[in-house]
Amino acid sequence: MVIMNKACLAAALAVALAMSGCSRQQSDWEKTRTENTPDAYELFLKKYPKGEFTAQAQARVKELYEERDWQKARDTDTLEGYQAFLKQYPEGKWTEEARIRVENFTLAAAPPSTTPTGADTVPPETGPRPTPQKPASAQKSAQKPVPAPKTAVSKVPASPSTRPVSPKSSGAYGIQLGAFQSGADAANKRWAKLEREYPKLFSGLSPKVSPKKGTSGTLYRLQVASLSEARANSICKALKAHSQACVLIHP
Repeated sequence: MVIMNKACLAAALAVALAMSGCSRQQSDWEKTRTENTPDAYELFLKKYPKGEFTAQAQARVKELYEERDWQKARDTDTLEGYQAFLKQYPEGKWTEEARIRVENFTLAAAPPSTTPTGADTVPPETGPRPTPQKPASAQKSAQKPVPAPKTAVSKVPASPSTRPVSPKSSGAYGIQLGAFQSGADAANKRWAKLEREYPKLFSGLSPKVSPKKGTSGTLYRLQVASLSEARANSICKALKAHSQACVLIHP
């Protein structure tokens, strides 16, 4: 009888301790969530490495570290900063946005393509032929210069079709709003989101998805063409003020 009482007492004590432990862990977890800092979650994981809330704490501390490093990359706003972020977080919440900004930096740094307007040298087969020598009698008569008759020369205005077209003309510029590795659907979804958030900014515009093959695969670039220089600059300025990616595409 005494042995049974001792066994029951031990069992009751074990249950009480377990309930006390759960209650303490629950209390510490609520406190950690209220603080919501990487240090608080690290301390909780150190205290409860295999507890009831361990998985949630590990996921949250990872999110907080990514948020912190993404903010640093945005503050520096350099190609190297975004590349370093991608290396550390190849699959994260801000990975796609970082890839977009890397592509935008690459596009902005690329020199504009130019088309030659004419040949600088004359090919050998079409070069000037040597002038034949004149007879001696002709050379003597040619020594006396003969004044050329004065004639009025009228200037002919250049034809409109031959005048150079100014790059500032309407419809010569474009903008790029993102670049996606996951496919054209991701580019279209981003356009829908931007159009929903900034309806006045993109009023009357239509996007195009331009694929570009690279060493790491194909990037699907979200672009808008046929813009005036003023409107293209205005859109990019407005988007960058809201920390949205946008780069000007020159004609």
